[in-house]
Amino acid sequence: MAEISRGERRAGLVNGFAAYGMWGLVPLFWPLLKPAGSLEILAHRMAWSLVFVAVALAFVRRWAWAGELLRQPRRLALVAVAAAVITVNWGVYIWAVNAGHVVEASLGYFINPLVTIAMGVLLLKERLRPVQWTAVGVGLTAVVVLAVGYGQPPWISLVLAFSFATYGLVKKKVNLGGVESLAAETAIQFLPALGYLLWLAGHGESSFVNDGAGHAALLASTGIVTALPLVCFGAAAIRVPLSTLGLLQYLAPVFQFLLGILYFHEAMPAERWAGFALVWVALALLTWDALRTARRSARALAAVAAALPATATAPAPRSQV
Repeated sequence: MAEISRGERRAGLVNGFAAYGMWGLVPLFWPLLKPAGSLEILAHRMAWSLVFVAVALAFVRRWAWAGELLRQPRRLALVAVAAAVITVNWGVYIWAVNAGHVVEASLGYFINPLVTIAMGVLLLKERLRPVQWTAVGVGLTAVVVLAVGYGQPPWISLVLAFSFATYGLVKKKVNLGGVESLAAETAIQFLPALGYLLWLAGHGESSFVNDGAGHAALLASTGIVTALPLVCFGAAAIRVPLSTLGLLQYLAPVFQFLLGILYFHEAMPAERWAGFALVWVALALLTWDALRTARRSARALAAVAAALPATATAPAPRSQV
């Protein structure tokens, strides 16, 4: 049994590395889709993602959730909100990569955990531990430093961070599996995406139609590029602890950051390095605090578990009657 458990954990880690690795390397993919513009790429991503996940769900015969969702208007409305928010996130990210802002895009996913914590305080009235407050303060300082360095707020990073944090918050309330959630969201996105693609084709501006079979195949593969990491993430999430997933999540922005500097040769002046360094300090504080809290919780649970047998086997007190 222990051997199976180790094998499951190993499989979970492999899937986690695969998911975050693919998300980290995706900036290499979007430039391949030129001369398609960002909106056309986005529309293809929405349309072909639905095709891919529909085939996957048909293969495993998981459709019961769809009927339940359609009978729950509130959850369906939340799925529509999630679809709108992730559309913004995808569109800005594709544009940022193809416009030469890979480093700034990576910053969005570095600061996403800080934004998620801030939203928890503001919207869910969560209470932060002192280290978490410190991390949020350092993160805000980093944004100010970067704004001074850029000459304006790093709006690409902020839009990506806030949209993805909002997406995560809404998905928590919807409580659907990863593939099912993507299917529901892309089903909502599909008709607007298809309408835009047909409009492009009707005006002779569709690169899918005009630029050959190879280019069309690349655009169609956006569905696989979107859904495959999510499938791997789902496989990892049920096999490894959340603390491990929390550490793995930094792989994607690290890869994106390195690609921006080493492959795309984007500029990194001193003030940008200073801003990123502050963000990394904030993330280090968050990670240390999360690991410390997880260890304390594990020790407390172990102590309770150790006390339970003694309580269960203790003799019942005799009646004094």
